[in-house]
Amino acid sequence: MSGSTADVEGLLRELAPQVLGVLVRRQGRAAFDACEDAVQEALLAASTQWPRDGLPLSPLGWLVTVADRRRVDQVRSESARRRREEALALATPQSALLAPPADAPDRGADDSLALLFLCCHPALSVPSRIALTLRAVGGLTTAQIAAAFLVPEATMAQRITRAKQTLRTAVGAGGGLAGPPEGEGDAARLAEVRHVLYLVFNEGYTASGGEELTAPQLSVEAIRLTRMLLRLTPGDAETAGLLALMLITDARRPARTGAHGELVPLEEQDRGRWDQELLYQGLELIAAVLPRGQAGPYQVQAAIAALHGEAATARETDWPQVLVLYDLLLRLDPNPMVALNRAVAVAMVHGAAAGLALVEELAEDKRLARHHRLLAVRAHLLERAGTDPAGAARAYREAAARTASAPERRHLAARARRVEGAA
Repeated sequence: MSGSTADVEGLLRELAPQVLGVLVRRQGRAAFDACEDAVQEALLAASTQWPRDGLPLSPLGWLVTVADRRRVDQVRSESARRRREEALALATPQSALLAPPADAPDRGADDSLALLFLCCHPALSVPSRIALTLRAVGGLTTAQIAAAFLVPEATMAQRITRAKQTLRTAVGAGGGLAGPPEGEGDAARLAEVRHVLYLVFNEGYTASGGEELTAPQLSVEAIRLTRMLLRLTPGDAETAGLLALMLITDARRPARTGAHGELVPLEEQDRGRWDQELLYQGLELIAAVLPRGQAGPYQVQAAIAALHGEAATARETDWPQVLVLYDLLLRLDPNPMVALNRAVAVAMVHGAAAGLALVEELAEDKRLARHHRLLAVRAHLLERAGTDPAGAARAYREAAARTASAPERRHLAARARRVEGAA
């Protein structure tokens, strides 16, 4: 059975967490580092051989076999690791020695959720959680992750290595791959996993720096992993809300840039260029999940995105309802960026002056005072008010100077010139 390179890459990403799960379940969480390296080698071998030779009868079994052999080679090549393996074998219960052979993994077991929890361990920093999740669960190479985050490959490799070392220390010499924690810990860790996927998506949708506005690979991977998470936790409304938010938002991607790569704001986008299939999926999902019960922050954000997505034009957006939802979101997730977005909604409902008053209050918040986004909103509302074009141009230019994104910088500078030209 043959397969194109693209098909093989997609299959490998689907199988990567399952293969790693099998190895970690057998070798123990303390061996996560070595198991993950072995899986990466197996994925690399498959990406080279499968497009050329065709898919094996059991792709999962093939990967597990190759990764298991790589793991054995690692142990044999390092005497220190061999001694630890021997000590571990002496301490292993006889029942553990009855595990199925490497070429016959337990098809009923899917350790993907446990792996997500492990990669988002509280002992890791947020950047480390993101990097480890994309590599271990997403199946991305270190080079791919580094390119997406615009850092040298060596820097990303060091980050991943440190993350695995921290994880090894945090989990200790524990046994096989444990499932998610129970009770309140379960909910908290699931929230951490969602947050990591949310951050990955946001970085892909609007890159924090560099020459490109977006890093599509990250958004696509975040959506794929969130789909997987929802399959593993089908009753979790917030995960469904997060996926709906991603789908509705990513549907706009084709219209977010112009012919020359320039940024096109939401109100100026050609909505006919939106991805209608993604939009439909997101709208259907949030419509199904909202009636289930108490909404969480991701569900509310998805509902706001849906109101924008359902409007045929920017003028037809139901801004009063958007404002109601932002009021709710601010109670659920009181942070300055939500408050800033709410200020825009206030301006659209009650006038630019009302929105500007809120922006000036937010300027007192040290977390937001020098953020380019606050300056951009101030400039936009001053432009809408039409009372201080010079102030609007200054705010646009200051915002342009503070953003690390080249497309945003060019867009903000162009708005400044437009305001000055109209004055």
